[in-house]
Amino acid sequence: MEEFNLDLHFHSPYAGGVSKNMSIPVLAEQAQLKGLDCISTADITQPDWLKHLNENLKEEKNGVYTFPGFETKFIVGTEIESANRIHHLVYLEDLTRAAELREKLKPWGKLDYYGAGRPKLKIPPEKLAEIVTDLGGLLGPAHAFTPYFGIYAHFKSIKEAYGAFGDKIKFLELGLSADSYYADLIEENHNYNFFSFSDAHSPWPHRLGREFIRASMKETTFKELEKTLNFEGDRKINLNVGLDPREGKYHETACNACYTHYTIKEAEALKWKCPCPGQIKKGVKDLILELADYKEEIHPKFRPDYLHIISLAEIIQLTLQKRTPEDKAVHALWRQFVDKFENEINVLVDAPIVELMELHDLIGKRIESFRKGFVVYTPGGGGDYGRPFICSDEHEFIEKKAELEAIGKVSAAKKKQKTLMDY
Repeated sequence: MEEFNLDLHFHSPYAGGVSKNMSIPVLAEQAQLKGLDCISTADITQPDWLKHLNENLKEEKNGVYTFPGFETKFIVGTEIESANRIHHLVYLEDLTRAAELREKLKPWGKLDYYGAGRPKLKIPPEKLAEIVTDLGGLLGPAHAFTPYFGIYAHFKSIKEAYGAFGDKIKFLELGLSADSYYADLIEENHNYNFFSFSDAHSPWPHRLGREFIRASMKETTFKELEKTLNFEGDRKINLNVGLDPREGKYHETACNACYTHYTIKEAEALKWKCPCPGQIKKGVKDLILELADYKEEIHPKFRPDYLHIISLAEIIQLTLQKRTPEDKAVHALWRQFVDKFENEINVLVDAPIVELMELHDLIGKRIESFRKGFVVYTPGGGGDYGRPFICSDEHEFIEKKAELEAIGKVSAAKKKQKTLMDY
């Protein structure tokens, strides 16, 4: 068995609100720079994107797709919106089955318009599960807890949502606003593998691969993914990696217009209408706490650790005090680190601090602080991402935490970061 890093959720330009740079050649290159061994094809039911996939991907053998010149592998997958606006992840063995899925979904809604990369269908979740299962595919909830499109926003359980096919579900995607700690407070979720994927709308390094899983598999194929979810042989997910949930844009209950945060009691007193006036959306944290069966952290024996990360571009941006991670100076320095240490994941969690500091002293020190957990967050909510503050040392961490606690806008890192070598 080998260990592979996988991010199997993102979108093409045909999904709407997605960068025009999301093409297979760019994705293959950026995934390799990030340190991802395998990514998804995405948006396989949209005809123009499916044509792009067939023109650019080479099938080395059954179900193993690559873009020539790069080591990145692709697994056929997509996201679909069903009735009740619930989002699902779907994975299939090959592009032939992708074309078959497209034909079977045609009666349930439009698939051919430009923005149909993530099709909005009237199909019930149970029927979608039946179709995918008949094609030999895998299906599970995407960003299961988000207030608009998560399965828990509409159903009390996954088995309830998928009906007769509830026992076929092997995974759920946590989403950016949750992690293993939160999701496992719900007893039912102890039956499922957890996916941490980026849902990226841009190929750049602070989006693609911002969440991923590390799994023991023989190779990165659909069949191996299926066996991994069933724990065949020594196959398993060894690690979930992603944002601290407090960075997620739906983590706390907040107004979707002015982003004011509320407790559940405050939101109920206002009848979920903000004075601004916007709509108050229940946060993932409050939703999970309502559904929770446990009051403390309990995990099934097969559950791997969850490693919180901050993208390298974001660390550089915060350190250099630039407006965005897309800043040219940020990207230039990001590329220097990646070129020296092979990929971003190595820089974030594996490379010796002394070697990082040799390239850039201040960035190296910030990465060291991040690894030690000296991070304070202003939590996200209402559609506004949370913001991390990486402190220079423990003294600044204590002071910054106290400062933000005084104005009620703080959530500190839970514990010292580990590196991937710890797992």
